[in-house]
Amino acid sequence: MPSDTAVERARLRDFRRRPRTMPDFGVNMEKFSKNVLVVDDEPMISEVVTSLFESRGFRVFPAENGRRALEIFGAENIALVVLDLMLPDVSGEDVCREIRQKSRVPIIMLTAKAAEDDLLEGLALGADDYIRKPFSLKELAARADAVLRRSRDDLVPLSVRSSFRGGDLTVDFERGEFVKAGRAVALTRSESRILSALIKRPGKVFTREELIEAALGSEFEGYDRAIDNHIKNLRQKLEDDPRAPVYIITVHGLGYKFGGGE
Repeated sequence: MPSDTAVERARLRDFRRRPRTMPDFGVNMEKFSKNVLVVDDEPMISEVVTSLFESRGFRVFPAENGRRALEIFGAENIALVVLDLMLPDVSGEDVCREIRQKSRVPIIMLTAKAAEDDLLEGLALGADDYIRKPFSLKELAARADAVLRRSRDDLVPLSVRSSFRGGDLTVDFERGEFVKAGRAVALTRSESRILSALIKRPGKVFTREELIEAALGSEFEGYDRAIDNHIKNLRQKLEDDPRAPVYIITVHGLGYKFGGGE
């Protein structure tokens, strides 16, 4: 009887010979960043998974090991992570753990491990779903559809309630409450979503286009410079001195980032 690895390779070879008609996700992709991180050290698997998502209009960032995956994740606005557990350097579990410390981005784990304990461990680390190898592309597409649907409106950072500078600024995205120096601050829906996107990826520099994509999506109609007005209003409400901000920082020539009040 052929091994699981042999069966998997045969399926992938068969896929490479087929016309590239992919399963439809059934999701409005305009709601999401179109960046997918695919982490697998098997070139054939990486290639076919990349082709699957590219056929649906995603930009795919392949990574052959854990260190490269974390580098890409830190630099790009990733909407979905497809993560193999058995990597040659940093384990998939450690990659998942580190990503979860920073972000709620959906993570689908791929693994040849069959034990239930391995599955439960992966889910306990924060994975959104778990697919055993060998897998079908239809199954991966369906599971990607599901996790993207669940995350579509989730701009809530990893911690729904966060405090900065010893309580100078407190944000509770679950309740929609924002407190500056002990006084409640009213934010518009767009301001709240922009602030959430920035806090969700602390230290990441967002271009105007990335902020529109991450926070406003297909609902946004207007010029990218409108982001500057939203930032100006947020600073007026949240900063002690809007001309010398400590929370929403301008990185000249690049965009904006959340400074955490440091």
